[in-house]
Amino acid sequence: MNHRQIQKITVTFLIIIVTTTILILGLMQPSKATTKSETRGVWLTNVDSDILFSSAAMKQALQRLSRLNFNTIYPVVWQKGYTLYPSEVAKKTYGISVDPTPGLRNRNMLQEIIEEGHKKGLKVLPWFEYGFITPLNSKLAMEHPDWLTNRIDGTKRHQAGQAWLNPFHPEVQQFIIDLVKEVVINYDIDGIQFDDHFGLPAEFGYDDFTVSTYTKELEGLSPSENFYETFWVRWRADKLNDFVRRLSAEVKAIKPDCIISISPNPLHFSLPAYLQDWFTWERRGYIDELVIQVYRDKMNRFIPELERAEVELAKSNIPVVIGLLSGLKNRPTPINLIEEQVEEVRKHGFAGVSFFFYESLWNWDEIPPVARERAIGRLFR
Repeated sequence: MNHRQIQKITVTFLIIIVTTTILILGLMQPSKATTKSETRGVWLTNVDSDILFSSAAMKQALQRLSRLNFNTIYPVVWQKGYTLYPSEVAKKTYGISVDPTPGLRNRNMLQEIIEEGHKKGLKVLPWFEYGFITPLNSKLAMEHPDWLTNRIDGTKRHQAGQAWLNPFHPEVQQFIIDLVKEVVINYDIDGIQFDDHFGLPAEFGYDDFTVSTYTKELEGLSPSENFYETFWVRWRADKLNDFVRRLSAEVKAIKPDCIISISPNPLHFSLPAYLQDWFTWERRGYIDELVIQVYRDKMNRFIPELERAEVELAKSNIPVVIGLLSGLKNRPTPINLIEEQVEEVRKHGFAGVSFFFYESLWNWDEIPPVARERAIGRLFR
């Protein structure tokens, strides 16, 4: 029997074991879901939106959300290689403590939004949007080039000039944990959130550190040249699972009631494409809230995502919120589609909705912002 045949048999055997284990976990996990008020959330960004760049604009935005009966906000705090709050961790790691954009310097946006949000009855979960992404030309990437991962051909550049930090590298893991702990320790937050960037595109992971780790752990095997090969995906996903376990434990040791929220894509995409096995995170109790991005512009594609088995299992265990795309700049979602999707989410018994993102809730549509605002208000009476 040659090497390739042995490898194929080994991979098949391991896939069977992993699949069986997940199915057993799915059946055995006890429910801890409780009846709570509906989550009415929105992401607050620093792209195509100015509300975070001044105290006055931020207060006006939160007043608007409170008046319309929103109750949860996810303000971005980690984006494009910068923190949007003064960070000693960032300063120590690459010499810049806060995003230099005018409007963020000489103030603590995060502290302001927590104080104002809580006054308005809003839960505040800082959103580490960029996860393991950083611009290739960022100070972080230039100071720590060994922290970046690459494709099999050695290239590091991803879409729009972004690079990916290696989520399997211990120094990268410690950096992310330190960022999160800094926020958990120093701020009166209700939770933290990561999204679909808290993973790794499957074509990456061929850096020297990861390949060396793989070959040491699996003597005689090398990573597949096919980055979608099942065992190569599973091995990397399990490494990420281990990191999420550690991150969750360290956060809970500091603040047991801190909500750990994840906003991924549906599992059938997030696992093979981004190595993000959120089903395992939910089954093993690493996360407290799941906000699934179901950004679909047709109801016949939207509804099936709500009815998948892994979603039903998660919904019986923790609050599962559905992320809705309220629009992008110059590409708004029609308000009637938003109304229809919110209604369908409620019919299916989910914990609520969250909109991406604040600005597109009202702007860029053919109908005036005041009309969209009235419609949103009717949804959240």
